[in-house]
Order: sequence, then structure tokens, then C-alpha cells
Amino acid sequence: SSDLCADGEASAISPVLGSDGNLYGVSEGGATGYGTFFKLTLDGKLTTLYNFCSTGEYISADAIFGIKGLMQASNGNFYGTTYEFGRFNVGTIFQITPSGSFKVLHNFCSLANCADGESPASAPIQGTDGNLYGTATYGGTKNGGVIYKLTPSGVYTVLHNFCFAANCVDGWQPESIVQDASGDFLGVTSNGGNDGGGTAFKLTSTGHYTLLHSFSALAVLPLWGAALGSDGNLYGRTMGSGRFDSGTLFEVTPSGAYTNLWAFIDCLTGCNPFYGGLYQGTNGLFYGTTIGGGTYNGGTVFALANGLGPLVETNPIMGKVGTSVLILGNNLTGSTSVFFNGVAADFTVESDTYIKARVPAGATTGFVSVGTPTGTLTSNPQFVVTK
Repeated sequence: SSDLCADGEASAISPVLGSDGNLYGVSEGGATGYGTFFKLTLDGKLTTLYNFCSTGEYISADAIFGIKGLMQASNGNFYGTTYEFGRFNVGTIFQITPSGSFKVLHNFCSLANCADGESPASAPIQGTDGNLYGTATYGGTKNGGVIYKLTPSGVYTVLHNFCFAANCVDGWQPESIVQDASGDFLGVTSNGGNDGGGTAFKLTSTGHYTLLHSFSALAVLPLWGAALGSDGNLYGRTMGSGRFDSGTLFEVTPSGAYTNLWAFIDCLTGCNPFYGGLYQGTNGLFYGTTIGGGTYNGGTVFALANGLGPLVETNPIMGKVGTSVLILGNNLTGSTSVFFNGVAADFTVESDTYIKARVPAGATTGFVSVGTPTGTLTSNPQFVVTK
């Protein structure tokens, strides 16, 4: 909206909802031409907080190009990854504060032969222990990608190395991961496995790997990972397979039971759910998009019901006693109680879709529950109380 697009321009990354109720995101362009980090209030006021490459140090080391997503941690800072650029041009993990102070935490390929991985495919997640966890698509000691841990102080550790070959049983090219209530990480790979079409896997926090499912060579997995449902199962989609090779939606339990939930048979409901993630809404349904099919053959937005009821989500998903928390949901007007793992909390109902609450004294890690006029809603994921 300003001359020469100093406030930024197009972005392929969706903004994230901050714990203060504002939207935060990245755009291309900006004063330096390398992108911006911005805040947007819900009434449309935009503030540019940082222009990438402002210092000129390591040109493109902090450029927006290739950013794979943002997340906000319990300390209030935002974290993300770039697929390329950085000191070795194969990606970075970065931190940026809500006021716009930027820092690169890790440059991929810092170790010989890229043993620490290269080209991350998604933003990291924050584990229940407060550390960041994520994946790199390539590199590692076996060149098939890695799962990593990064401490808040910047100590980087590889938890698992994937191999790079058609017969790699554990798969290769890992996508984004999620953490379940037991502390294990669940995810998918887009290649490898027993049949060459990728895998679904589980990894403990100590690095023990379990293969949950191998996809057939026709079931080509997308580049966006899978979602953790409120029932604790992993939900995702394949780009290929199905009657017309137009994609499927699937469910995998932590014990490895696989169910094919939907096949995009005739493309009327869409074809190839390739781009973007699969997300569970607070009404219990899963939502996603396809790149083709539909009435005008330009793609669709779809919803998938699998018998899961409505729920609530907290933002952030972890914090100390006294932390202000947004609780998101539907039909929240008239709510009479909020509990953090059984401990009552002070709260105010701000609208039909969100509540403001504070983590009460005595609360411990567990699920947040909200008493509404139509029943009790439980959070997904659980809320982690930190010290």
C-alpha cells in the first residue's frame, strides 16, 4: 500500500495468530527487496517490524525467499526456516521477536558433508520440553534427511538420519512432524519405505524410530506432512493413488493401523491434494485444498468428517503460571468454566469464538477443558505448563 511496496508484497506463507491476538507473517519485497516481517491487527492496521537483509551481512542469509513457515513459541518469539539461502545456501533456522529483532540460530550444512542436514521443508515445532524440533529434507550422515532438536540457546542435535535410496525401509525426505500427548513425534516421508512410496513413522524424544506404515509406490506423498487429530491419530493425504490416481486422505494410529478415509475418485470433489497442510478445525472436521478438479477444474477447498467432535485450541500451547492464553473454539458464548488439567482458571468470554484466560496457580501439564452450554470441550493438543 506504499510507494515501491516498502510495506511488502505477495507472500506464499499464511500468517500466524500471535498470543496477543494479532496476525504475524512475512511478505516479499519491502524496503530492501528481500522481504518483510509484519504485524497485522484484526482491524487491518499493518506494521512492518523487520526488513530482511537490512544489515547486508551474508547477503540473503536472512532473506525471505524460501521461508517454509512461522510458529510462535512460549517465550513469545517467532521461529521459522528457510529452504535455501543462509551461509551455505541450503537453509537456516531463525528467530525473530515480536518487536522485530532477528537472529539466525542455525545454518544448515555447518558440519562436514552436511551431516546436520539441508533444506528444511517446514517451520519447527516446540516440543513439550521447550526445545524446537523439525526436519531437513536432505543431508545427514545417510543423505536422506534428518530430524533435529534445537535448544533455545542454539545447541543443535540430529536425532535421526534417513537414508537416501529406494530400499530405505524407514523412508527418506521427511516432512513436518507433530508431537503427541505421550511425547513421541509422528510424521511422514515422501519417499522410501518397503514399497517406495514413503512412510509414516514414530520417533521418541530419545531417537528411537518405529515404522508405522509403508505407502505403495503409487501413493506419492505431498510436501506438507500430516496433522495430529484430537483422537491422537495422524491424518494426511497422498498426491497419487485412488481410483483415478487423484489422491487420497488417510489415517494412521500410533500403533500403525492404517485406514484409507477418502479417495478423490471422479475429481468432482477435487484432484491431487498436494499444496498446503491438512488442518483440524475446532468443529472437529479436517480441512484442506486440492490443486485441480471441482466445478471449474481449478481446485477445491474440502472438509473431511471422521466422527470427531468439536474441541478448543489454545494459543500459545505452553506457558508459565500467570501466562495469558487465548482459547479458540465455536459456540463459546455462555461458557461457565475453564480448567487447566483440572485446575480452575480465571477467564473472560470475548466472543463466540474465543476466550481469554490465565494459567492458574497449581496447574500442571494436561488438557484444557471449557464448560459450554452444550457440553465440555477439550483442547488439542494438551497445554504444557512450564517453570
